[in-house]
Amino acid sequence: MPPKPSQTAEDYLERIHELIEEKGYARVVDIASSLEVRQASVTSMVQKLDELGYLNYEKYRGLVLTDAGRTIARKIQKRHEMLTRFFSLLGIDADTQHSDIEGIEHHLSSKTLEMLTSLTDFFEQNPDILEAFQQHDKPRSTIRSSTAGET
Repeated sequence: MPPKPSQTAEDYLERIHELIEEKGYARVVDIASSLEVRQASVTSMVQKLDELGYLNYEKYRGLVLTDAGRTIARKIQKRHEMLTRFFSLLGIDADTQHSDIEGIEHHLSSKTLEMLTSLTDFFEQNPDILEAFQQHDKPRSTIRSSTAGET
């Protein structure tokens, strides 16, 4: 098994996997566009991921994730999806979710992720308890929204 990839490498693997699922392929230009980085940066990272054994890259030919690369990408994708479910249940807006998830998805231990998954499942299976929590949180959410523009 290759060494654990960096957070940036995980982001690339996740995006490459998404592109392959969406389009059937992932090209450097598509990765650069979707991650809003230069093509040269993508080429450099793709070459590094190839050397680490996460994908096979041939210049001008495209790339294919290896089993190890696909495993990492799916793991990050599942974390992202679970955190989106959890934050959505809490009523957090999409922009805040995106920013927060990008900030924490690489740092959660598997134990914490399992607990958040369990809590999310519990809330989804018990909407009355979720509603009770939302009612409990209403005074705080009103304060948060009224002070959102303050620094």
